[in-house]
Amino acid sequence: MDTLTALTDAQEIVLNAAAPLGIEKVGIMDALGRVLGEDVVAPRDHPPWDNSAMDGFAVRWDDIKTEHEIATPAELAVVEDVPAGKAAVNTVGPGEAIRIMTGAPMPGGADTVVRVEYTESTADRVRVFKPEPRHANIRPRGEDVRAGDCIIPRGAPLRPADLGMLAMLAKPFVPVYQLPRVAVLATGDELADLDDPFDEQKIINSNSYGMAAAVREAGGAPLLLGIAGDSPAALKEKIAQGLGCDILVLSGGVSMGDHDFTKDVFAELGADMHFWKLAIRPGQPVAFGAIRNTLAFGLPGNPVSSMVTFEQLARPAIMKMGGHRRWARPVVHAEFQERFSKRPDRRHFLRGILERKNGALTVRTTGPQGSGMLTSLVKANGLIDIPEDVETLQPGDTVRVQVLGGNF
Repeated sequence: MDTLTALTDAQEIVLNAAAPLGIEKVGIMDALGRVLGEDVVAPRDHPPWDNSAMDGFAVRWDDIKTEHEIATPAELAVVEDVPAGKAAVNTVGPGEAIRIMTGAPMPGGADTVVRVEYTESTADRVRVFKPEPRHANIRPRGEDVRAGDCIIPRGAPLRPADLGMLAMLAKPFVPVYQLPRVAVLATGDELADLDDPFDEQKIINSNSYGMAAAVREAGGAPLLLGIAGDSPAALKEKIAQGLGCDILVLSGGVSMGDHDFTKDVFAELGADMHFWKLAIRPGQPVAFGAIRNTLAFGLPGNPVSSMVTFEQLARPAIMKMGGHRRWARPVVHAEFQERFSKRPDRRHFLRGILERKNGALTVRTTGPQGSGMLTSLVKANGLIDIPEDVETLQPGDTVRVQVLGGNF
């Protein structure tokens, strides 16, 4: 009988085997969510010159510094109009102003911008009814970015604001870690694929599509291999098709039944296996090793077991290979709302619903927790993580919950 491996030990084994991939360059419109492969350093200041933060008039502060009554406003000669995208031809002399739009470079001689709502103007004159502080409404050169500053560090997953910054720095291409290629394979004669003829004796292959979506969410590029029949030859043929990928994720055929051939086929293909069973529920029968240069995961066939074990093992490996520095789901502590009991030799992951009630974070299960009930995951926004040594839980007990997705 194979020894049960603790989940923390299994996670360490998997992460030690997963190394970040190489770097490639992509256009910034294809970089969202990718992990930056090198520091982004600003080549110049931004803004590159002092510019107006308001529509108004560029003036010398000495001409408007005295508090004026509306009856006697400061009156200045307007010598030029400067729209955004243009630079002033003239400088601002004593008693003069330049009409200026937001974003336009500050003209020489001016040290303050009076916002337009504090003025009354004609084509060539402006009256200032309210003074502004010296240097008011000016964005100084380098206010946002200084030349030589590291703006986005290596290892950062790129967000929309980051892509905007790359555009501002005139970087159309960006170095990012390569996407891990993940071959996804389901096994079992009982399975039918979505485009197969309808057969009431078959069940639909849901694992491959849920798994492929999970791969994509983790930052990988899934390759759907379809379904392998319950024979060593069929399984070997399908697995061989995925060995050009960085990772193989197989669901089904990893238990001890008469038609579970994964262990034998992995051995025949020369796999270096690290573990075959985990001390968790759902998901005890799990295999992990390497076949040539491909990390190979054999996950259970039951949909919930497959998804839970993917979350705990394959997802962190994909993220690390894709350059991420952090791969754990956010964890919160919540008040458990039910009674629960289990044996003290397995770490359990219950599908849960996190809510905030009267300022307190609470969690309850999604209902029946059968490993074949995919609805238990559809309803969940968290996995309730119950350690091996905990045998019972009562309402009000504090539990750890791994937060899934963004719907909480």
